[in-house]
Amino acid sequence: MTTEIQRLLRLDVWAVVGLSTNQARAAWDVARFLRSHGKRVVPVHPSSPFVHGEQGYASLATIPFPIDVADFFVRSSLVGALVDEALAIAVKGVWLQVGVVDTLAADRARAAGVDVVMDTCPKLEWAASGPR
Repeated sequence: MTTEIQRLLRLDVWAVVGLSTNQARAAWDVARFLRSHGKRVVPVHPSSPFVHGEQGYASLATIPFPIDVADFFVRSSLVGALVDEALAIAVKGVWLQVGVVDTLAADRARAAGVDVVMDTCPKLEWAASGPR
């Protein structure tokens, strides 16, 4: 467990980038898990879906309230620009899901003072690192 994981799991408002209404996708299940643990989960997807009772937004930049964590379910090749968008809205944390790796984007986020978790899942980390 890292300190970054513990800090991010304590934060309340999570933008889940790549979250749609497709219940077969991992993003849908992880978002449901986060909600069951008291997190506000904001869908971010080009189609702006309404998911788990929360209005979706087409991009991080269009969310009209503060976001604590940007959680990315996207291809690694796309995440760099999305991390930059997350930094522009002053997130406190960036979470790159299992298989999502971009060390340059992670380095930019850390240099901006943002906690970064890469290549793992909050649902997997909760038992060991979740808030007590």
